[in-house]
Amino acid sequence: MITRVIRVARVGSAAELAAAALMMLGYPMLMLAALVPSVPAFTAAAAVTYLADHYLHRQGSYLINRLSKVRAGLSIRFLIRQLLLVLLLARLDLADGLVFYGAVACFIAFYGLQAPHGALVTLIRNRRRMPVATRNVDLASRIRIPDAPPQGLLNRSAEKMLHLDLFAVIGVLVSASTDSVLAAFVGIGATIALGILYVLALMPYVRGAKVPPNADTVLAAVDDWLAGYRPETVLYFSGSKDSVYQVNMWLETMEQLDSKPLILLRERVILQNLAPTTVPVVCVPGGVHLMNMDLSHVRVALYAANVGKNIHLLRVPTMKHVFIGHGDSDKLASVNPFSKVYDEVWTAGRAGRDRYAIADVGVLDADIVEVGRPQLAPIETGQAGSGAGVPTVLYAPTWEGWDGNPGNTSLVLAGENIVKKLIKADPPVRVLYKPHPFTGTVSAEAGAAHRRVTALVEKAAAERAAAGDTAAQTAAKADLARIEARLAVLSGNGGEKGDEAEATRDGVTDLVKHEEIARLRTEWNDAYWRSFGAAEHRVISGSEPRLYDCFNVSDAMVSDISSVVSDFIASGKPYAVTDSAQLGEEEFKRQNTAVRAAVILSNSAAELGGLLDAVRDAAADPLAEDRKELKEYLLGPDEPTSIEQFNTAVANLSIKADARNVGQESRAATATAEATTKA
Repeated sequence: MITRVIRVARVGSAAELAAAALMMLGYPMLMLAALVPSVPAFTAAAAVTYLADHYLHRQGSYLINRLSKVRAGLSIRFLIRQLLLVLLLARLDLADGLVFYGAVACFIAFYGLQAPHGALVTLIRNRRRMPVATRNVDLASRIRIPDAPPQGLLNRSAEKMLHLDLFAVIGVLVSASTDSVLAAFVGIGATIALGILYVLALMPYVRGAKVPPNADTVLAAVDDWLAGYRPETVLYFSGSKDSVYQVNMWLETMEQLDSKPLILLRERVILQNLAPTTVPVVCVPGGVHLMNMDLSHVRVALYAANVGKNIHLLRVPTMKHVFIGHGDSDKLASVNPFSKVYDEVWTAGRAGRDRYAIADVGVLDADIVEVGRPQLAPIETGQAGSGAGVPTVLYAPTWEGWDGNPGNTSLVLAGENIVKKLIKADPPVRVLYKPHPFTGTVSAEAGAAHRRVTALVEKAAAERAAAGDTAAQTAAKADLARIEARLAVLSGNGGEKGDEAEATRDGVTDLVKHEEIARLRTEWNDAYWRSFGAAEHRVISGSEPRLYDCFNVSDAMVSDISSVVSDFIASGKPYAVTDSAQLGEEEFKRQNTAVRAAVILSNSAAELGGLLDAVRDAAADPLAEDRKELKEYLLGPDEPTSIEQFNTAVANLSIKADARNVGQESRAATATAEATTKA
């Protein structure tokens, strides 16, 4: 019941729900205490509303945002509490006293300070918001970007300013209970004085040397940097915060290009959530600013998503435009008719080409280039093994999705059956259970199934834990602690950065640090797998170890229809997919290309023995050749490598762009010469 209420109210936890309930009940209690009147009751109710409100703001509660939409925003809540305090004084027969008049005058003056405070905060933020934001771009040597104001001044500024009324409220309540005016006027004085000081502290940041240059100066500096850097290949991306993974998956590929790379983003929120990279990044929210930017040296533009803002770069004829997408699949998005606006469409393998041919959406076969999937390079091929003679099977189900389709995840109908059979397998296997991070967020049934599967794996793991080399595991755990401490230092977790302008000025990646972080993450992964028994079952949650790391230590995988299956095919190892919707093996394979070389499981998981036989003995693996053929069909050949194919495709298209530009210049020169001759 509580879980359902949390989901409906869109709060993050039971504690957040309790805080919201206390805040809602606190205001009626304040009114009741004021009418009675009761100073102790009013004080208790006021404390509850202050604390609950503060907690919900700290949690970034969705409910707080909704209250402002129904005219119960932060300022209104503080005003209501202050008016109820005035009502309390009136009910205590203090309406003719100095405390009453002092409180009314204080709250009026205090609200008078809100206007200049709010105006200054808005002005500072607007003036520090430059027309572009960058990473790995040297603007500091070209323009002066001053330090950001202290975060204490601008972070949750309205909440901080309004909470200054606490001094006046406490002072008035003390005076109301003691018949002494001193406490009230001390509190009133503190509230007004601190409010004035807060406003004065903001004023230096709206003028002079503390304000960044104007838009024209910043844009000129970016153009100057572009003229010196001369980018040749651009990755262009526009989207919401939730879609940032679509550009993150291409960062490593961009770092490995033979040509000079540049990443162009359109939304500031994407830049804020972009993964670390050594590639120069320029975020240009304004369409006019982008269209006026000097990109004359760019020859190839890569697009990871089909969105409306692509038109702002597609209009540039001097470069060739390519749709690279964000993963091949059988979904309709992989054959979007919009794709015909690009000069070329790049797919992983033959499967992508065939999808466009079957869909018949206007993309010509001659415009499709197969380049593989460079992102899959970390996936090792062959039989990895656990190093202890006990094969490892990864169970990586996807989540339940939004539509309640029983075929989305195997967890609910088949999860326990799969795990029980794996745990009881003879000869034994090791089970790695890595659920999708969204599991249980929509379906309580899926969440319950996940908890049951977790309990099964953890119980079985405890029974095997004693068999490991405890000395080696202790040493590995010590290595983990050492590496994590160093990573925390390198990642800068100890302090809060300034604003976007300051991040633009200072956001140049330290290559030495970047390489050390990459090396330490590899060491962490190695130490992690050594920190528990080689035959010990494991539940793996969180972002580390990564999915591909789990692929590399596994000999086989059980999963559902998702990109996980398509990626695992790159390993060439046996895999099984659950037909949870009970379509039947033939129809299931017809609808899903990626399962054509899989062992198909029913919800009883009775067919799991076929997968285990293939893991233990290569001779008992009838699907080995099918997997090899499917891998090449979906992902392209192993040689040349995918990044080599990708670089070749970029180079070939760049030649076409140059040929087009030279042709245009030649025609323009001929036309000019003819016009001069006639004259």
